[in-house]
Amino acid sequence: MALPADQHLNFILIPLMAPGHTIPMIDMAKLLAKHGVSVTVIVTPLNAARFSSVIDRAVSSGLSIRLLQIRFPSSEAGLPPGCESADSLPSYGLIRNFFEAINLLQKPVEEMLKELDPSPSCIICDKHLPWTADTCMKFQIPRIIFDGMSCFTQLVMHSLYTSKIHERVPPTEPFVVPGLPDRIEFTRLQLPGIFNPGSMDVGDFREQVRKTEPLAYGVVVNSFEELEKSYVDEFRKVKGGKVWSIGPLSLCSNDDLDKAQRGNQASIDTEQCLKWLDNRNPGSVVYACLGSLGRLSPGQFIELALGLESSTHPFILVLKGGPRSEEIEKWILDEGFEERIKERGLLIRGWAPQVLILSHPSVGGFLTHCGWNSTLEGISAGLPMITWPIFAEQFLNEKLVVQILETGVGVGAQTVTHLGEDEKNENKVMMDGIKHAIERVMDEGKEGYEIRKRAQEIGEMAKRSVEVGGSSYLNVTMLIQEIAQLGKSKKEIA
Repeated sequence: MALPADQHLNFILIPLMAPGHTIPMIDMAKLLAKHGVSVTVIVTPLNAARFSSVIDRAVSSGLSIRLLQIRFPSSEAGLPPGCESADSLPSYGLIRNFFEAINLLQKPVEEMLKELDPSPSCIICDKHLPWTADTCMKFQIPRIIFDGMSCFTQLVMHSLYTSKIHERVPPTEPFVVPGLPDRIEFTRLQLPGIFNPGSMDVGDFREQVRKTEPLAYGVVVNSFEELEKSYVDEFRKVKGGKVWSIGPLSLCSNDDLDKAQRGNQASIDTEQCLKWLDNRNPGSVVYACLGSLGRLSPGQFIELALGLESSTHPFILVLKGGPRSEEIEKWILDEGFEERIKERGLLIRGWAPQVLILSHPSVGGFLTHCGWNSTLEGISAGLPMITWPIFAEQFLNEKLVVQILETGVGVGAQTVTHLGEDEKNENKVMMDGIKHAIERVMDEGKEGYEIRKRAQEIGEMAKRSVEVGGSSYLNVTMLIQEIAQLGKSKKEIA
């Protein structure tokens, strides 16, 4: 979409410093710039380094994007040097310090906004930056929040906020969430921390976020209309119509280098990974990754490893670092696991080029923690999912995949494990449950065929939604036009 020559729109993007929040906003920056607006992303130095190569390529292609760096106040908040992202915290016990540092960003960001040229047309910010509500009021700038969740999940959470039904049932008793287009059941132990607090919960910070949500002009959502139409419609009613579904944002990365470096530099040689996949049959590989923050206890990792091994399918298993990674590595060595599976298994330690892997024709199934970014990446690749939700809103995302979309099978996880409480997650999911879920999704037979067929059909819908004339393409266009009109009206009043 070309803007009029006199329209100098400058969208300011302020992500939360956590991979699952920053990655889609970097994608969003590219998407908005492709539609003709200037985009300024405010990030800290280490996060800028993480994404600079992707942004540099976008700028070289003619897109108007710039990264503005702001110092992260680690020392002022009691964090060790170099802690600028949630995944770099040495212990989840420092999460309160992390959010304290987040709140200290308000003043330096405001100083930066005063100097911007062109001046900000709007701010799109992560909803977990509650101080932006005050900042946008000071500067008289429209504030649009990015939640990072589906409309389904946001509608479920809205219903729980208003009905408080979860407070009236025992923790393990299923209840029906009222006011939804479908009959959806959860137990309280499957709910995110705001409804089901853990020992390290940041309830006061969550309350700040909750109070500032209604002050936003609107919400952008990393989803697409065809995926969850009835939930998009209902969520629009809740938000007074100001909801723009503009995803899947991961589809902005349309070349292999962008896919390989999306989020971070891959810890495996990309060519080595692709060569390994090229030598496997189409649709045969299970890719297993439980997210940037989902660190399994040693006991649960062993169940996952043995479950993958006991299936008949080749697999890629991503192993993230963490406080107990040495115990896991000791088991791998002592048991000879890596040697044992070398003919049909590949271990990736650290950051995997996930979007690149998921889009490879040899991959036929995705074993995922159901973080929304990963879930939508799997959906966009047309893949069925083996679901193992762990924390946050992941049980809600699993419900969308397994019950509503019918493109996944669960491994049997029943309760949230709050971040920092990994030791409470010993042996809740067993290898037999993992193997059985893989077989149901991947093997021959009517159930697996139907699951895979639906996943492929929805994947095609996802791709069409971001093409010219697609639902997400049109929503981006309407968002930009609305911000342009607001700016024009503001000038006329002045």
